Amino acid sequence: MGKVVELGELKEGSWLMIDNEPCQIVEVSHSKPGKHGSAKARVVGIGLFDGSKHTLLSPVDTKVEVPMIEKRNAQVLALIGDNAQIMDLETYEVFEIPLPQDQSLKNSIVQGVTVEYWRVGGRQKIMRVK
Repeated sequence: MGKVVELGELKEGSWLMIDNEPCQIVEVSHSKPGKHGSAKARVVGIGLFDGSKHTLLSPVDTKVEVPMIEKRNAQVLALIGDNAQIMDLETYEVFEIPLPQDQSLKNSIVQGVTVEYWRVGGRQKIMRVK
């Protein structure tokens, strides 16, 4: 699904899969190598879909997955309960997507407006109104 890099190469602001959740890294700390071990990295990330904090503690040479984030534009066709029916502006694919948790973003999503949504794996999330 994504590309594989060494944990030690990642910096704050980049993306990483932790517990099968795409996370944006908010904190990276390294520990020095000890007498009998390699240097370790502690990475804290905020999940894209669940919004919760995920932590990964591993040697810096551990191979980790960086998710491929596809940023796409769509038009809102209808609001159905807690979902929006949207149509991709390139593929004309129509599907339902959950409305965002953020109240101000949620309030700005109305029929006919263009939104940017991110697709990671088989999951989608509306990120902003264009």
